[in-house]
Order: sequence, then structure tokens, then C-alpha cells
Amino acid sequence: GPDPSFNNGYNVSNSLVFYLSALYAPPVPAPGPMVPPASMFGNVPGYEGTLAGGGGGYLHPPMPLHPTQDPEPAPVPQDWSIPSITEDVARERFIMYASGYCCYNNAPAKDGVITNMQAFNTYRYRLETFTESRSTEWATKPYEGEPADFYTQTAPRPWEIPVTGPSLFQNHEENIKVPYTSSNKPCHTCSASGKMPCHECNGSGTKVCWVCNGSGRRGGDSPCIQCNQRGRENCSKCHGNGTKECETCKGKQQLLTYINLKVEWKDNVEDYVVEQKSGLEVDNLSDVTGKTLFKNAQYMLYPVYGFPDPSLSQASDRLVREHQAKYSQNSRILQQQQTIELIPITKVTYKWKGGTHVYYIYGNKHQVKVPDYPATCCCSIM
Repeated sequence: GPDPSFNNGYNVSNSLVFYLSALYAPPVPAPGPMVPPASMFGNVPGYEGTLAGGGGGYLHPPMPLHPTQDPEPAPVPQDWSIPSITEDVARERFIMYASGYCCYNNAPAKDGVITNMQAFNTYRYRLETFTESRSTEWATKPYEGEPADFYTQTAPRPWEIPVTGPSLFQNHEENIKVPYTSSNKPCHTCSASGKMPCHECNGSGTKVCWVCNGSGRRGGDSPCIQCNQRGRENCSKCHGNGTKECETCKGKQQLLTYINLKVEWKDNVEDYVVEQKSGLEVDNLSDVTGKTLFKNAQYMLYPVYGFPDPSLSQASDRLVREHQAKYSQNSRILQQQQTIELIPITKVTYKWKGGTHVYYIYGNKHQVKVPDYPATCCCSIM
């Protein structure tokens, strides 16, 4: 029959190989957070269907208790005059613009001769719809002795929970623990041990010495003082313990599970700029301010009618209808506001060294846009 000593030797050798493989194996990447099992959460009356798949979907707001009053059409002012700038202001702003670039010779700005200044009436319509939306989802946190109030009373429904909102048209978010939905459960990540194997050292508590690469010697016959000739040193991540604190429960072994209510206030803004034929692209006007001609805020707005430019009235009608239909589905409209601004644009034509060039001055702060500056040079930084 087979030699028993051979089998024993083979088994011992295999065990040693497996041990050394685990000892010298490269670190295993830490896994992502484990998803809590569905059995961890109970059924909460009033939340049936709102937490399917973990929750997170927006909840339909309740109908108002009393019929809302129809908004009244706001009067439209008739002052559509456009501010103008003088040649001195146009030249001064052009010189300041050129002086802001190290590669620009300011001669065109200083010596160029202005031959024409043309003003353009440009209007921006802005509609803001301030909404409140609510969504729920199951959440967990390390248990720190909080009272578990699950089923002690009926949990209030999402839109019944009183919440203090921000000022109108200010974006804000609040997360609230829904009362009477809390319970403590064993941590599913660490099986309620509070610890997890260290992924840096594969749970061994030691790593190959970085100085001698595990030989215990350095520079020939010199003993390695980093690891005291052991060839291994304690893992710095777990301090030689082989385990680390569980990141899910922070070592508490228990989790508090509860329904989290997320309340989001959002200012939904949409602009329409009346097309102008100055040559200046509309994108340049997104960050500028103009002269406010009209401003109106109500719970629900009527579109602006009777504006001299019919395209703006049409845009107002379209946007108001779209906002009221879109944002009343999964959120509650708290207030709407519409504004009409007059954005001044002046196209300046000038001559310099026999060539004809243009630049634009626009907005209340007289910003400058130069499509093609005629005197630039290549700069180098020494």
C-alpha cells in the first residue's frame, strides 16, 4: 500500500503552501457597502408602495383643502425706453478691456475712430416656479441607544409631516427621520460583530517588510532593523489586529433602521431672450443683468399679455402652461415669479489702420465683447 509517511508529508506540505499563499497574497480591494436585505425593514401603514425597491421616488402631493383662487392678470408697464451710452463711455470700456490682456496692444482701443453706434432693444423673459417635493426611502445609521419607536404610534404620512422651508425661490434640502418608523437591527455587514477583516493585510495582521522584502536581511548580511529580522511587520492599517472597525455600524454591532423623508425645495428657472440681430450671440447674455421693466409674483401666474414684442408674450404663455403642468405632477407649487428685463446692447463700429472693426457693449455693467481684436501678439512667460 502507499507509504503513510509520504501522505503525511504531502499533507503537511500542502498546508504550508496554503498558509504561505494567504500570508503573502496581495491585498484584496475593499468591497463596496453591502445592500441591507429586504427582510431588515418592516411594513409601515401609510407607506405601502412608496418604498418599493428601496424608495426614492417622488410622492404626489395632496390636493389643496380649499380651491385655489384664480390668479389675476398683472398690468404690463409701458416704459420700453432703452438706455444709451456715449462715445466716451464706449471708448473707456474698450480701453479697459484691451488693458486686461497682456497680449493685446491697446492702440486700436485708444486710436480707433468710432464711426457708428447702433442700439438694440433686447428683452429677456424669466419664469421661476418654486416647488416643494418629497420622497421617502429606508435608511440606516449606527445604533447609539436611540429609542426604537416602530409601531408605538401610527407614522404620519409624508405630506403630513410639518417642515419649515427656506425663503421663497431659495434652493434647499432637508432629510427628516419619519417618527414611529425606527427599529434597531443587527448589522448585516459584519454579522453584528462590529469588525471586518482588514483588506490591506488579508486579515493576517502583518505585511511583508518593505525594507528587506521579507528576507530579514538588508545590504547583504546586515540584519533588517525595520522588522527585527522577521521579514514581516505589523500592518499599519489595522495596527496588527487583522481586523478593522465595521464601516457600516462603526463598531456598534447594531443599526437603527428608519424611513428617511427627503424634502427638496427648488427654484425652477427658465429664460427666453427675444431674438436680436446685432450679431452678439445670446449665450453672452446669460450672466448679465438688465433693467427690470416688469416683475410679478403670485401663487399661480397668468402669462404676460400686450407686450410690444409678440414673441415674448407667446413665450410667456407657453412657459407658464408648461411649468404649471410639469411641476404640479410630483411636487407642490409654492410660488411663481415672472420678470421682464431690458438688456441694452450697443454695437460699436470703428476704423483703425484702414480696417473696419466692431465690438459690443451690453448689460447694465457695460460688459465688452470683441469678436476679433485687430492687434494681438504672442506672449511668452520667462
